[in-house]
Amino acid sequence: MRIVIVDDTGLRASILEDGLAEAGFDDIHIVPPRGGFVARIERLAPDVVLMDLGSPSRDTLEEMLVVSRALARPIAMFVDHSDDDMIGAAIDAGVSAYVVDGLRKERVKPILDLAIRRFNAFAKLQSELDEARTVIADRKTIDRAKAILMKSRNLAEPDAYALLRSTAMNQGRRIVEVAEALITASDLLGDGA
Repeated sequence: MRIVIVDDTGLRASILEDGLAEAGFDDIHIVPPRGGFVARIERLAPDVVLMDLGSPSRDTLEEMLVVSRALARPIAMFVDHSDDDMIGAAIDAGVSAYVVDGLRKERVKPILDLAIRRFNAFAKLQSELDEARTVIADRKTIDRAKAILMKSRNLAEPDAYALLRSTAMNQGRRIVEVAEALITASDLLGDGA
């Protein structure tokens, strides 16, 4: 597992590095949060990112949250002090573990495990949400195509659906693809439902 530590103080980074080494990790890279550090992290393609921010300013926190949004990887953030706004911003940015005043090497492994588990759980929920949104959008498209067929061919709703379904089967396409094509054609002809 490749782990990137974002830190600009050697002492604090060494605590994280020691904790990771004791837990058996050896593919560890320390990246100072300066210059094009986000691009450098992306090139390293880490499996997990640990951010050690100490007492971050609002600007520093914002930069770190850009990293979180860009990477889509489990991220654990260590800070010495926090407030509700910082916690909210970190959660909104997808930080998997937000640890206040907890930087000790013996805590690194459990926090790393927690960050990975939370990230995977969130990713699963996000995938299920995306799938549900796609199903709803497909259903709306099919309903609109059925309405077009009902109006233009004077069909009942089950017959309009059956026509879409048989057309999809005959063309080896999904019903929603046929529905989208019908809606596009209807819009071009100016008689859409």
